[in-house]
Amino acid sequence: MIGAAGRRLRVGQWHGDGASSAPPLVMLTGIGMNLELFEPLAASFGERQVVAVEMPGIGATPDPLLPYTFQTMALTVAAVLDQLEIEQADVMGMSWGGALAQQFAFQHRRRTRRLALVATSAGATMFPASFKTLRHLLNPAEYTVEKALKRNLGALYAGGGAGEHVSLNTARPPSPLGWACQLAAFATWSSLPFLPLLRLPVLVMGDEDDQIVPACNTHMLAKAIPAARLEMFNQGGHLFLLSQREKFVVKLREFLDSPQD
Repeated sequence: MIGAAGRRLRVGQWHGDGASSAPPLVMLTGIGMNLELFEPLAASFGERQVVAVEMPGIGATPDPLLPYTFQTMALTVAAVLDQLEIEQADVMGMSWGGALAQQFAFQHRRRTRRLALVATSAGATMFPASFKTLRHLLNPAEYTVEKALKRNLGALYAGGGAGEHVSLNTARPPSPLGWACQLAAFATWSSLPFLPLLRLPVLVMGDEDDQIVPACNTHMLAKAIPAARLEMFNQGGHLFLLSQREKFVVKLREFLDSPQD
C-alpha cells in the first residue's frame, strides 16, 4: 500500500533483472480488475521494472472516500511515481486504464516517455458496445459478486477463443462503490479535445473481436493522435493482451525498445 495524494492505493512492483536501461513500465488496468490478473503479463517483461497501480475500491485497495475524475487520478498516479522515485516511465493502459493513461500523458508529458493504449477508447464519445454487453457492464451485481464476475469475464472477454487460456482464478470482485466510481469517471470524460496534442510516441492496440470496445474505437484513436502506430489483433477479445500474451509482448516490446523518434 502506498499513500499518495490523500489516497491509499495497492501498488504491484516487479523489479526485473536490470538487463534493460529503459525506464519502468507503468501498467494501468481495466475497470474492476485487480493486480493479480496482470501478473503473468508483468512477469513477461523480466528485463525491466514494472509497476501496476490498483484503483480505489478495486482488489485490495480501500474504497474511495469521494468520487473522483480521471484528472485527479492522473495526479494520484504521478504522486505514486514520486513515492517510488520514478521520474519518467513508459505507460501502458488497458480499457478503463487506457483512458487514465491518455489523461496521464496529457497532464504529465515530461514524465511519459512512450504511451501504449490497449483495448481502449476516447471515453464517453466512444462508439458503444452492443446493448446486451452494456446491460451487463452497467449492472453492479454482474461484477461485484465473485461467481458472476468470473462468468462475465469468461463470456465477455474471451473473444474468438484463439490463443492462450486466460486463468480467472485470481479475479477479485470490486466493491460496489469502487465499480460505481470507475463508471462515473468514464461517463463524464472524453479525450477527443486533447488527442491531437499528444506529441509523443504512441502505440494503439485493439482486437477485431473486442465485445467491450468495438474495433472502430481503436482506429479512431490511432487517427486522432499524431503519428500513432496501430496494431490490430484477431480473436483475442477484450483481454487479447492476456489471451494472446506472447504476440502482445513481442509487439509492445518492439514499440518500447525501438529507436526514439
